Amino acid sequence: MKKTGEPRQVPFLEGWLEWLIFQSRWIMAPFYLGLIVSLFVLLFKFVQELIHFVAIAAPSTEADIILGVLALIDLSLTANLVLIVVFSGYENFVSKIDPEGHPDWPEWMTQIDFAGLKQKLFASIVAISAVQVLKAFMKLGNVPDGAAGASSDRYLFWLVGIHVVFVLSGLALAWTDKIGDAKKGH
Repeated sequence: MKKTGEPRQVPFLEGWLEWLIFQSRWIMAPFYLGLIVSLFVLLFKFVQELIHFVAIAAPSTEADIILGVLALIDLSLTANLVLIVVFSGYENFVSKIDPEGHPDWPEWMTQIDFAGLKQKLFASIVAISAVQVLKAFMKLGNVPDGAAGASSDRYLFWLVGIHVVFVLSGLALAWTDKIGDAKKGH
């Protein structure tokens, strides 16, 4: 009979397979590196938008200024979303990151679990969607009446519909996570 605390004897093939499965987590590392590259692409686009925004600011209307700011916010929210996925995904699925020696290390980066990651992702997606709806709404005043106006109404309808689906999906996800936590006794 096996004593408590003794390691379990694992057959060679099973041990090798478990080692291989565990090491396969490193396959995700290039995905996170690719997302870091995408942050540079977003930064490039952000700088382009910022230069364009500053160049047209003086003769622009208030609505144009708001649309320019919303475009910058949209890019920032998207970059935040990518950063959340990189840090949380790496921490949850690949390897723990040692925050020692980094005095400005945000606490949430080492404390977010998979359920928290899903909630942050959905919150970011809802925020990005809301910005898109607001941008479309702001542009409605610039659309002439007629066929183009009807087309923009349909476009706005779909944007709002998709945004509502994101909001409801986020609420459903939060509700199911809450039920799961309640069953675990948290």
